[in-house]
Amino acid sequence: MKQFHTLAAVIGFSVSVSGLLQQATLSFTSDSSGLQLAGNGVKSQIILDGNDWPGVIRTANDLAMDFGRVTGTNATIELVNNTVIQPMPLTSNGGATIIAGTIGNSSFIDNLISAQKINVSQIQGQWESFSSQLVSNPVPGLDSALVIAGSDKRGTIYGMYDISEQIGVSPWYWFADVASKNQSAIYAMNMTKIQGPPSVKYRGLFINDEQPALTNWVNDNYPMGTYGPGFNHAFYSNVFELLLRLRANYLWPAEWNSMFNVDDPLNAPTADMYGIVQGTSHTEPLMRATKEQSLFLNGIWSWTENQANVTSFMEAGAERAVPYESVYTMGMRGLGDTASPTLNASELGQIITVEQQLLRKAFNTSDITDIPQMWCLYKEVGGYFEQGLSVPDEITLLWADDNWGNNQRLPLSNETSRAGGAGVYYHFDYVGTPRDYKWINTIQLQKTWEQMHLAYERDAQTIWIVNVGDLKTLEVPINHFFDMAYDMSAMSSPDSTMTWLVQWAEREFGTAAANVTANAMNTYGMLAGRRKFELVDPSTYSVNNYNEAQNVLAEWSDLVNQAQGIYNGLPAASQPSFFELLLQPALSGYTLHQIHITAAMNNVYAEQRRTSANTLAQQALSAFNQDYAITQRYHTLLNGKWNHILDQTHLGYDYWQQPERNTLPPIAYIQTMETSLAGNMGVSVEASNGSVPGDSNYNVALSNDTLVLPPMDPYGPATRYIDIYSRGTGSFTYTVNTTGISWLTATPATGTLSAAANHTDQRVLLSIDWAAAPNGSNIVFIPITSSSDYGSYGAPQVNLPVNKTSVPASFHGFVESDATLSMEAEHTSANTSTANASYAIIPGYGRTLSGVTLLPVTAATQTAPHGPMLQYSFYAFSNVSNANVTVYVGPSLNTVPTRPLKYALSIDDGPIVTVQPCPTYMLGALPDAWNGAVANAAWANSSTVAVTPGSHTLNLWALEPALVFQKIVVNLGGVRASYLGPPESMRV
Repeated sequence: MKQFHTLAAVIGFSVSVSGLLQQATLSFTSDSSGLQLAGNGVKSQIILDGNDWPGVIRTANDLAMDFGRVTGTNATIELVNNTVIQPMPLTSNGGATIIAGTIGNSSFIDNLISAQKINVSQIQGQWESFSSQLVSNPVPGLDSALVIAGSDKRGTIYGMYDISEQIGVSPWYWFADVASKNQSAIYAMNMTKIQGPPSVKYRGLFINDEQPALTNWVNDNYPMGTYGPGFNHAFYSNVFELLLRLRANYLWPAEWNSMFNVDDPLNAPTADMYGIVQGTSHTEPLMRATKEQSLFLNGIWSWTENQANVTSFMEAGAERAVPYESVYTMGMRGLGDTASPTLNASELGQIITVEQQLLRKAFNTSDITDIPQMWCLYKEVGGYFEQGLSVPDEITLLWADDNWGNNQRLPLSNETSRAGGAGVYYHFDYVGTPRDYKWINTIQLQKTWEQMHLAYERDAQTIWIVNVGDLKTLEVPINHFFDMAYDMSAMSSPDSTMTWLVQWAEREFGTAAANVTANAMNTYGMLAGRRKFELVDPSTYSVNNYNEAQNVLAEWSDLVNQAQGIYNGLPAASQPSFFELLLQPALSGYTLHQIHITAAMNNVYAEQRRTSANTLAQQALSAFNQDYAITQRYHTLLNGKWNHILDQTHLGYDYWQQPERNTLPPIAYIQTMETSLAGNMGVSVEASNGSVPGDSNYNVALSNDTLVLPPMDPYGPATRYIDIYSRGTGSFTYTVNTTGISWLTATPATGTLSAAANHTDQRVLLSIDWAAAPNGSNIVFIPITSSSDYGSYGAPQVNLPVNKTSVPASFHGFVESDATLSMEAEHTSANTSTANASYAIIPGYGRTLSGVTLLPVTAATQTAPHGPMLQYSFYAFSNVSNANVTVYVGPSLNTVPTRPLKYALSIDDGPIVTVQPCPTYMLGALPDAWNGAVANAAWANSSTVAVTPGSHTLNLWALEPALVFQKIVVNLGGVRASYLGPPESMRV
């Protein structure tokens, strides 16, 4: 759908107003050609035709109050029921006037059109469009007015909320407590804004999995209904307003213990009055809620066994919804979001035929092509379509993701001309395998952009509906999703996410905090998106290899410090919202990782019999208690406004379903009143769980007191470490003996340790003066002695392999270290493009840095070696005939069944290897290895190649668009186990 403004125009105006990705028409500084709307004694009046839509008049009252939120003085509302223009009274104090109305429903707007004072040719007859402009002498008695004309009721509503957002009232002023910024004056600029139809017609959210958090909150704040929690019109009014302020229009109401039309008879008419399009979820046909199926259906929910009663049940739903603007869910599933045990494709076709007959009867018409209908191809339902079920052309095909934000199927070229079009059912929350994720925000916006940009370009543009769980805690991804749905032209670029984040942060927290807040939120998205919080456990990140766990925890700690610094610098009024939107998620994410990583280290330390294992056990317990304290801080914020919203358990998962109570991971304690059989001193090294002196399951051999460090070379880590620690009750002095090895330094080489707290462990760093080190490969033997005895064992020794390697001065690229090469996808040495396709970087996508993808996403299948190519220069010292090249790509699925995602690679001019990361699958099922891919947020596939010493080029081709490269790892024999893979290799 056409948009009448561009991102460039938006960016140009962004410094003067608070609107997000919208063209500015207001300013906070005087403009001689403009009109002062409010402030400095000027009071606004908003004039409407009293015969306009009730939702338009209601929104005008919101706008009037929004002026008060910003200037301290509410605007006034004047409703006039005239068909002839009459002289209008001027407001006191030289007040300003806003005229708002809907074409065909407002005499003011229709008369201005007739008088040729406004031109609405670009919006008239369009969906949800509006114009905004200053008009001279709009009616007798008024010199000037800001006129907002809507093509329909929501067009007018969006036009007024556009003003609200520009003057500084966030859509999240209530749901996330975003404070409005006070302004001394507000001016309308002398310009015309034309806002055309939204990119996606129906843009909505699904409140789902609402127990325990949202349900408990609702029970605290609204009276119980006859059949359960108080999901009544008072609750939903806040949701309706939020949707409209976010320029959305569609709702699937809470499903599991709620019946929208039954719990409160005012729910449906209130939604309609606001201007919300009503719907029901994929498992609730013809506007009957899941709970109604159990309570009010005569007999069982089975078409095969109870067709007559099921038909009558559906008929009542269709008739009940006739007065309201709705999108009707078609088809049928089993009871309570399950697959039906009896349905098949043929029966489902019959059901849809009957459902359409019921709609014809309810609306008393033979032509239902203009009645919005939707069939969601969710889970097993997609299999019916795959089996050849033909669906009437006027029904929108709502394609479902895999519940983890990966589109399973999108329209094919022969499906894009359907009258009903297509859409996407997307997830920010899910209950199911491989694990629930419904605690707090874990959505990486860049991934949402990549998948929904793909959907839009593939013509899924009729409906976008997103499962948002409890709604709270998902404020940022919801806003981002709806902004894409409203105006994809403003977010078509792969780097649009950061632009959006800066403007979002400016709107919510002001210009001074915008960039740092956007950077922090961007970091949060990557850290939280690496793995759902519910899937993180003590085994996720390696505590031995690559310092992975420690580095991950440091990233979280840095984020918390950054967020806390921003919070401290904000005005007091802005701090609650910042806590809700960023500080609490950062604190909770850090604390959850601290619990698991500390527990993991405790278990390793206990295996090594370290005295300090007990300290780590206490630290894990303290972090566990801190997790609760953060929850309580959230629940008591603003006098308990959001009590219960963080009730969701998130620690102690042992299968896909939520634990009934948060549980600390297993921790171990050491008996500190006795000394190890191997004496007071213990020694361990990087990349090993082993411990010497003495025996350990991880040591080189039984009764062998030697440990081996990973090798060092000029292109790897600057240091390796040896841990020396207490394993007894007495103190001791250790010495790391590097005598005679002048080019090797141990820091600190000697020290005294004891069983006392803070004196139990010492990490000794080994570093090399490469200029003085001998050429070639050597092994350094490092004795470590103790002033105490070693029990019945010998003194420990650490062996350090040292490889002094060098590359030619003319070489530029990645260099092998520790028999490993690791390359971030964006760090190419070169890349090629064709006339029809090229690579683009998605900054911040994925687990470590970014993604690289082929654009446009509608490009044809590519071939290797002729298609666009990414090249990575590397230098190897190893000679390996069976090296493994592992390519990490995003967890995307094959949205075109006949064109599964594929890439190809080669080393230099060697054989080209083609890889299909996502196995072929039938719609209605999921591919093999899917559980691991979504849990790990990546497909990781390995290919075997030969690598010889010297300079090489790794060539990489995306053979299909929608494949996103993240990272490439070449294992020459040295790659060790880790979650994120080896850190990136040195580039020279």
